[in-house]
Order: sequence, then C-alpha cells, then structure tokens
Amino acid sequence: MARTVDLQMLRDLKDLLGFEVEAADGPLGHVRDCYFDDEAWVIRYLVVETGNWLLSRKVLISPFSVVESTWTSDKLPVRLTREQVRNSPSIDTDKPVSRQHELDFGGYYAYPNYWGGAGLWGAGIFPGAMLTGVGCAGAASAPVGAQSERQRMAHLAANRDDDNPHLRSCKAVVGYHIHAMDGDLGHVQGMLVEANSWAIRYLIMDTSNWWLGHQVLVAPEWITEVSWLDRTVSVGLTRQAIKASPHWDPARLPDRSHEALIHHHYGRRGYWEYEPPAPDALPVDTDFPADHR
Repeated sequence: MARTVDLQMLRDLKDLLGFEVEAADGPLGHVRDCYFDDEAWVIRYLVVETGNWLLSRKVLISPFSVVESTWTSDKLPVRLTREQVRNSPSIDTDKPVSRQHELDFGGYYAYPNYWGGAGLWGAGIFPGAMLTGVGCAGAASAPVGAQSERQRMAHLAANRDDDNPHLRSCKAVVGYHIHAMDGDLGHVQGMLVEANSWAIRYLIMDTSNWWLGHQVLVAPEWITEVSWLDRTVSVGLTRQAIKASPHWDPARLPDRSHEALIHHHYGRRGYWEYEPPAPDALPVDTDFPADHR
C-alpha cells in the first residue's frame, strides 16, 4: 500500500531548545522552552530569552512568525523586528498561559485565531496557511487587514469570561510519571515534533523504572488523562503491548515507515491518514512484514 511521507520528518524537541531566533534587524535571543496546546498537542509559542539588548526578558514567539521551520540549522528566522518584540505584551512565562492572555498577545501581533476550525491551525494543519488575507504574523510592515484583526482580537479578549489555563510548558512535562492500564510505566523523557505543523506527534517514554534501558514512543491520541496537579500521564495501553512494540533507536528519528509499524502494532490509525499530506510529499510503502517486532 502506497502512502505519502513528509519530507520534513520529525524532530526531537530538545534540538530546538537553544536555537537562535533571528529578527529582520538582528538576533532576538535563544529558545528556552515551548508552550503547547493541552487539547490539540501542538506547539503554539516559543519561549525566547532575549539577550542584553532587552535585559534577558523572556518573550513569546508564535510559529505564525517563523519564516521556515525545517530545523535544519540552529537558527530560526522570524518576520518580526526588535522594536515589535520590545513593545509586545508581557506574559509570565513561568505559568500556564490562558486564552485571555493569548487574545491580548494575538491582538498585538494580528495573529489569526488558530482555534477557529477543526484542524491543528484553523481549518488546516500548517500555521502559514492561515496568514493569507489576515496579517503576516507581525511582519515588519503590517499588511492590509492587520489593524482590523487587532481590533477583532481585542474585542474577543474584552468579552471573554473563560480564563482557564490553556497552554503548558514542554519542559515542565518532562519527568511526568506514566501510568499504563495495568501499572506504572516510567516517565516522560521528551517529545518528537513535526517541524512544519508544530504538532507533538509522540511523547518519548523512558521505561527504565520497569523495563531497564528502553525508550518507547506513545502518541498523544493514546493518552486517556493528564493530571497537571499530580504530574502524571495515563495511556490506554497495557505494559505488555508497549513492551512488544517495534523497537525504536533513540539515536535515529523515526521515518514514516517506522511510524506506520508503531501504529499498526497498536491497531491505531496514523495521523497522516486523516490529515492532508505535507507539500512535496513522496510515496512510501507501508505494507507490513508478518513479524514487525
């Protein structure tokens, strides 16, 4: 059976931490953390620590502003100027971010409302697809429509009653304890992210507390509950099923064929089966051998 494979593949989140963020008029700082949407499991903001030019203040940068996100180098160019970042709303990056804060922040940059559709980003799966006809995510020169978008976001912020925490720190989730259906499993070691959509496709689970020396991949769709207070993640899988899953070498990022083996093992659909393929995709054979373990 032939399907498509994303040329951008997956990236280890730890590789992103430390990247230099480059504005149109000079460096902004370095990525220290990321905020992800605790419902869709998509990275919505980079937490960037500025250098001496802004007294090492921590600011949020949305993927809407990132020019390209292949993560092939240690720099991320963004469609922003230093002055825009200097005057951006202050947000306490040591706490979960609420929708109210997002509306204030999005109103300043004229970011479109990403939660207004059934996709990861609006009606689609890539942040860039939402920028047409709205603002260009804080570009150096605000495009036509940016002011009206700011006004719309400001209106939503002023009339929103729900101020519950909505975004979570990726670094804070590392170390959370994992519970399988029949017992403890280990802890969250890291995350694998799809570079072009910014979706967290897998949690890296360290099972050394139970199964010495092994790491396994578990998709967020298989999580049944997260207790942010108790720092625990529960998955709808048995320990034996996890132990028998296809081997993953942490030294090599999984390609689509390996992802297909993992999903086939658990009897789950792959996310690529119900999401549009990435641009410039290539076919890959997903016929499974009799014994894929």
